[in-house]
Amino acid sequence: MGRIFEKRKHTMFARFAKMAKAFTKIGKDIAIAVKLGGPNPDANPRLRAVIQNSRAINMPKANVDAAIKRASDKDTAHYEEVIYEGYAPHGVPLLIECTTDNPTRTVANVRMHFNRCNGQLGTNGSVSFMFDRKALFKVASAGLNREEIEFELIDHGGEEFTWDDETGELIIQTPFVEFGNMQKGLEDKKIEIKESSKVFIPTTSTKLNDEQEAEVQALIDKLEDDDDIVAVYHNAQ
Repeated sequence: MGRIFEKRKHTMFARFAKMAKAFTKIGKDIAIAVKLGGPNPDANPRLRAVIQNSRAINMPKANVDAAIKRASDKDTAHYEEVIYEGYAPHGVPLLIECTTDNPTRTVANVRMHFNRCNGQLGTNGSVSFMFDRKALFKVASAGLNREEIEFELIDHGGEEFTWDDETGELIIQTPFVEFGNMQKGLEDKKIEIKESSKVFIPTTSTKLNDEQEAEVQALIDKLEDDDDIVAVYHNAQ
């Protein structure tokens, strides 16, 4: 019974830690969006997208409103988006996406994680050529005509459409530069956007055995635990 309780407690703490990190990320995204486009979601498409994402992770509206209010304060920390590149063990390329108010601290931490896990922090452009930047939109698919909506959304940058009948969702992939175009197209058509993101998709792949995979995963885990790091992209199979 004790072991079961400990396992459940560990799972609960892990879930809360993941939720806290997700809320922190949304808070930083709100700060950036407000600084760039103001606190009014109706006039700030980027802020609207962040608010949509906050709903996807069940972030309370009060938390979102408070984050917008804090971001409107001139004394609030200035966050910026930074991407670092490098290689994990066995030549696996990594792109590390960060949101930070102190790039000096962040790059020092990233370098430390690489050094401790036998990786190598690279320079700008050292691995990014192996990834394509894309935008993803998750929308409710109920009531949508598949052929018609795909045809219409191609004009807004849609290049891949994945229908998930089990969840009742449609995932739309566009080039990164079409993010705003697709967001506007979906909003104009009154299609509910559940979540949106900008991601890096690898154009190559690296095959690893179990031991190598564990070494690479150890570095990824360390990076993902860092509060400044939003996402880690790699091409390991």
